[in-house]
Amino acid sequence: MNLAATLAAEPNEDLAHISNVLIYSAMAVYLLAFFAHMAEWLFGSRSKVARTAAALTPSKTAAAAPAVAVKAKGGTATLERPQVVTRSVTGSRDVPDGPGAAAGDEKGDLYGRIAVSLTVLAFLLEFGGVLTRALSVRRAPWGNMYEFSITFSTVAVGVYLVLMALKKNIAWLGLPLVTTILLDLGLAVTVLYTSSDQLVPALHSYWLWIHVSTAIFCGAVFYVGFVATMLYLFRDSYEAKLQSGGRPGKFATSVMERLPAAASLDKFSYRLNAAIFPLWTFTIIAGAIWAGDAWGRYWGWDPKEVWSFITWVAYACYLHARATAGWKGRKAAYLALIAFACWLFNYYGVNIFVTGKHSYAGV
Repeated sequence: MNLAATLAAEPNEDLAHISNVLIYSAMAVYLLAFFAHMAEWLFGSRSKVARTAAALTPSKTAAAAPAVAVKAKGGTATLERPQVVTRSVTGSRDVPDGPGAAAGDEKGDLYGRIAVSLTVLAFLLEFGGVLTRALSVRRAPWGNMYEFSITFSTVAVGVYLVLMALKKNIAWLGLPLVTTILLDLGLAVTVLYTSSDQLVPALHSYWLWIHVSTAIFCGAVFYVGFVATMLYLFRDSYEAKLQSGGRPGKFATSVMERLPAAASLDKFSYRLNAAIFPLWTFTIIAGAIWAGDAWGRYWGWDPKEVWSFITWVAYACYLHARATAGWKGRKAAYLALIAFACWLFNYYGVNIFVTGKHSYAGV
């Protein structure tokens, strides 16, 4: 009986090998998706990329503004209506969205469909790699940094595909997403790779499924919000330059006009961060409960606990800033970047550079 239990606990090397093959196969397909996205951005028609410039050109705005006639004694005085730039609640200009990464043409749309199809195929391969890794050890596939990384990238792509199904105008997310996924998987299979093995006794708990899975999902959504925030800052600078009469270069115009308006990007990232913040709160609470079961205390100022709380505070400050006059727009976006940097350090830095109770799983 004991021998049978021992054999059952040993990793299935065949499934572990299949998992590795699937992960490498997913990386190859993600690379093809990357090239397809590059073709979508580079070879798509540029004939529809003047929408923001047209909306923000002072001469056009002034010409469109009607005069105001005022009757007075002895004649009529004509006053010019002042130029008004409408701003959204986030402090960005009220301008139309760009036509999307493909610039709306048939050739670019073809490359875009190919890129999304390849991304779906890579996602299925990577999901298979995560699943077979779990089956090889008969446990949750996030017991170390390698498993956490491949699961995180799978969930991040899954979030993107779900958003694609719900919201069509996020083609702009494909290229930065696939690029990041390739970097994440490259780091996972080289620096972070760990052979398939069983967990230490402290991790044998149903809280592993609850606490770590929610942390991975939150991180994936935070990542998508981070990309939108970064692009918002670039797009906002582009719109500000146009509004002030500047002329961005052709390459900057081609790229920026394929993005949604700054206000749309800012609203998109805010909604994602606001929606996932309660789940991140639950993640910290679930971790505290698990710590109480495993170590006999709910909070011990372990580095992972501290940085999880710092991340929570940073996102709370961001959400509060978005609701505070004077801290909307770029100032709030900088807070969002700081908050994601805290999450990223909690993800990589604490596990690799800091020693604590969460170090038992290694990298």
